[in-house]
Amino acid sequence: MANPDRLPADCPTAFYTFDVRVLSQRVAYLRSRLPENCSLCYAVKANPFIAGEIADRVDAFEICSPGEAAVCRALGIKSEKTVISGVYKTPSFIEGLIADADFRGVLTVESTTQYRLFCDLAEKYGRQIRVLLRLTNDSQFGINEDEIDEIVSSSEKTPLVRVVGIQFFSGTQKFSVKKIAREIGALDAFLARLEEEYGFAPEVLEYGPGFPVSYFEGEDFDEEEYLAEFSRIVGGMRYRKKITLELGRSVAASCGKYYTHIVDIKKNKETDYVLVDGGMHHLVYFGQAMAMKRPRVSVVGKDGEPEGTKRTVCGSLCSMNDIIVKQLPLPDVRIGDVLCFENAGAYCMTEGIALFLSRDVPAVYLIREDGTAVCVRKPFETLQLNTPNYDL
Repeated sequence: MANPDRLPADCPTAFYTFDVRVLSQRVAYLRSRLPENCSLCYAVKANPFIAGEIADRVDAFEICSPGEAAVCRALGIKSEKTVISGVYKTPSFIEGLIADADFRGVLTVESTTQYRLFCDLAEKYGRQIRVLLRLTNDSQFGINEDEIDEIVSSSEKTPLVRVVGIQFFSGTQKFSVKKIAREIGALDAFLARLEEEYGFAPEVLEYGPGFPVSYFEGEDFDEEEYLAEFSRIVGGMRYRKKITLELGRSVAASCGKYYTHIVDIKKNKETDYVLVDGGMHHLVYFGQAMAMKRPRVSVVGKDGEPEGTKRTVCGSLCSMNDIIVKQLPLPDVRIGDVLCFENAGAYCMTEGIALFLSRDVPAVYLIREDGTAVCVRKPFETLQLNTPNYDL
């Protein structure tokens, strides 16, 4: 165990912290603001390191790859709490799940080819499986309405594949409640039509609302009113059964911080630069355009000190794109000082281009409920991943 207050001084390179107490409070807050028929499904892709910490706090986990499935198994997450999603599910992975008599998860249908595979494997192993039919959002994901019609209208022919509901996800960072209202209205009408025409009443609607996260200074977002309006919209639906909200960013973002050390300070022509030992391969903010927006960032140990020179913060990659933020007002800083970036709990770690230039992958610390820090991933070299092995 480590003292989290000592981490910036004790850790010589960039690292992440994920605060379990903040995470738990966030899940509780969302539950308190959402309708009673709404359950929470955590999207593991947002941050696999915190999945085990909320295993008893959320109702389900969305898994989008064999690797994520392995992570959840290692964390002891029960299969009945998993939704196996993803546009492409390798046949061997799916067969392994269906062949496993202990598997109790739900599978999403992303294509008619996938559906036929599920039917064949269910027949082969004599097992009934549960599926969600994913309605397309006019992208490569999911299937069309007429394909859903065909599946539900002929479901008696495939009794081993039980359709339990509909899944729909159309994007992230939806600051407009009006867009969500249009989506829910269309989904509500679609579900009503399925029941009227085919007698199919879904047990669950899994919906990815894309709740937004305010990452940058100056963003005006009243989350309290936003969630209240969302709840009013859901309360007006004709569909009255279970709604599972698939959330990643909204659950995980606030629990994470990213720390990176100042390794050089210089002025090139008219621009003052601060260079750090991290960079864009470690820190990805949705909506960060050419580093022009200012994320919530501070200098460790210098809270309250007056802002001084505006400096452009750049990472350690040999790329002119490796700019984290431009013209950031900073107090008097020196080499060795540590910058702390807030709201780094979702995707910042998983979407970075970690293998570029064979830089080290940062350490990860979980800050426990009692305030202690535990290292759950040491920094490691990506050299072994980028070096050809001629002995294979």
